[in-house]
Amino acid sequence: MSAVASVAVVGAGITGLAAAIRLARAGIDVEVFEARPELNPLGSGITLQGNALRAFDTLGVWDDVRAAGFAFEGLTLRAPGPGAPVVAELGDVKTGGPDYPAGMGMYRPDLAKILLAHAEQAGAKIRFGATVSGIRSVGEAVEVLADDAVAGTYDLVIGADGLHSAVRGLIGIDTAPQPTGMGIWRSFVSRPAEVQRSELYYGGPVYIAGYTPTGDDTMYAFLVEKAQDRFGVTDAEAVQIMLHDSWAYEGPRNSIRADLGSADAHVNYTWFTQHIVEAPWNRGRTVIIGDAAHSCPPTIAQGAAQGLEDAVVLTELLIERDAVDQTLWDEFHARRLPRARAVVDASVQLGQWQIDGNRDADAGGLIFGIARQMAQPA
Repeated sequence: MSAVASVAVVGAGITGLAAAIRLARAGIDVEVFEARPELNPLGSGITLQGNALRAFDTLGVWDDVRAAGFAFEGLTLRAPGPGAPVVAELGDVKTGGPDYPAGMGMYRPDLAKILLAHAEQAGAKIRFGATVSGIRSVGEAVEVLADDAVAGTYDLVIGADGLHSAVRGLIGIDTAPQPTGMGIWRSFVSRPAEVQRSELYYGGPVYIAGYTPTGDDTMYAFLVEKAQDRFGVTDAEAVQIMLHDSWAYEGPRNSIRADLGSADAHVNYTWFTQHIVEAPWNRGRTVIIGDAAHSCPPTIAQGAAQGLEDAVVLTELLIERDAVDQTLWDEFHARRLPRARAVVDASVQLGQWQIDGNRDADAGGLIFGIARQMAQPA
């Protein structure tokens, strides 16, 4: 017997849909509230570490994810300047274990479509255009208001509604994401045959330049700069900024510049943020997970993996236990908070070393230390 019979999930992103899939497959009634009118994930690409792939397997979606993404092993470091010489070819810790690739790149909208399809097939009801405006405890249940009208009563509410979580505020948690001082440009481009895994350039006019393959002929490219107010620029202006700021990076980035010069090029820009909500992440029978509970710069590409792990651990406990009690919450927080904190702290530290120009920092040691920790299941 499960601890819950009905659950409301707020947010149809990676974390929310992951929770919905597993709960619905266990026979629990699941309703997903999504404020957007349709599934339209922003961003061009996403890097998924092995522990994220392991989570997809637990959810039963790994075969579809594997078919849609580009698996790779290791990391290439290049220097700016003529020819973009390779500085190092690094191996990866297989954070998902030996049965999964070390990493994978995907077109983010493709991943969203896969997860939505599996959630619907499992029986979850998805309500697009439904903005959660209120949450009320009613005995051992939770009443949810959407657009100021009662939408239903549930045994549990999961707030997986991202960085600017409405649920977080509605349950009285005032911790919020804070800028780290870095901003990132991203664009979806064609993949030269020579690009077989993620590659990074350190130094030059920006903090980090890089790209990750996402398919047989696609990849996403990015430039990490000092955070600026770039949010009002047009697509054409954004393309020109990205072209200008990449002048020092050659090699495969020459192909990226050619793609950016095409008429249909699109670039998006976001700031890096960081936060972590101290335990408890729940208030009664409402709990926040994923970016609602913690965020970090993508300097070690663990953001999606941590949200997936939140969903996997929480749903495991809800399915295997027979009550939503303090023992359940204590185990959830013990398994998730230290791990999420380690990722946030390491990700922020790596970015700060770049901002400070610290050339003596042991970035490799920090990255591999976190990777070894993530290799142990959550």
